[in-house]
Amino acid sequence: MSEAPSSLEALLERFRYRPDEESAGLAELPTSSVEQEQEPGADGLQLLTFGLGKGEYAVGLGTVTEILRARTLTEIPRARSPLLGVLNLRGIITPVYDPSLRLGLPSTVPPCAGPDCPRPPRPARILVVRTALGPAGVWVDRVRGVQRVRSGALERPRGGLTGGVIGVLPTGEGSCTVVDPEWLLR
Repeated sequence: MSEAPSSLEALLERFRYRPDEESAGLAELPTSSVEQEQEPGADGLQLLTFGLGKGEYAVGLGTVTEILRARTLTEIPRARSPLLGVLNLRGIITPVYDPSLRLGLPSTVPPCAGPDCPRPPRPARILVVRTALGPAGVWVDRVRGVQRVRSGALERPRGGLTGGVIGVLPTGEGSCTVVDPEWLLR
């Protein structure tokens, strides 16, 4: 009986890590392309830019967990605007909102909940964002992409809505308004 613990101990010793062991055969993982773009000590923001109507908007990339193709939503009877409906996201019931109403824009979202709704437009997307109450969807007309900007590149908003507007980013085509996604959902 005394041999079993020592043979077990010997077997375990063969599998335990020792700092003096060679690590040949282990593949070196490549660094992230995002990390390569970031300069050491650089002060910048990563923004996900999207379109609503004719306007361009952005949210911090860190708040977006995923981007989905627009799809038919489940209707919520007597739901108030800006709630469009809900979707089942891998077992999590996720509300989807129309941000254009909060921004004071005319809604461009076609009826997208219920049994008789038409198919959503092809470029439309749902941004799933992290909020204090859990994941929520934001229906946008199109997603432009990720943009890295210096923190100092954002200008203060001029007049109009400023509650959830973080700043305005000048672009070649005009400007892009950076907004707080939680503010869009209130």
